[in-house]
Amino acid sequence: MFEIIRRLWAEDKGQDIAEYAVMLAVILVLVVGTIRLIGTNANTVFSNVASSVQ
Repeated sequence: MFEIIRRLWAEDKGQDIAEYAVMLAVILVLVVGTIRLIGTNANTVFSNVASSVQ
């Protein structure tokens, strides 16, 4: 019984997958946040240009 627990505790393959999942989640949050920020600023710029052209 103790041997099984020791082997499971020493097993680190699952940790690698969890670390990659956390890194992917952080990257996705940063990308989505950046796109939303740029999208809002771009919309404001295009609105200002459109109103000055008319």
